[in-house]
Amino acid sequence: MAKKEQTYKDAVAEIEEILEKLENEELDVDELAIKVKRVSALLRFCKDKLSGTEKEIQKIIEDMDK
Repeated sequence: MAKKEQTYKDAVAEIEEILEKLENEELDVDELAIKVKRVSALLRFCKDKLSGTEKEIQKIIEDMDK
């Protein structure tokens, strides 16, 4: 089975899930570094996705003005 492509919505949901576990002290020390690295990667993905979307929208607007 093919792996499902990550979406912005899925990434945000995963970040929220990890933060909730952190706030509720459900993560032990052994998991903490792994989850922090995962959140970092997810935040980078979200930032890139937003930046790409912004550029795409800007291009569409520029094309409409022509």
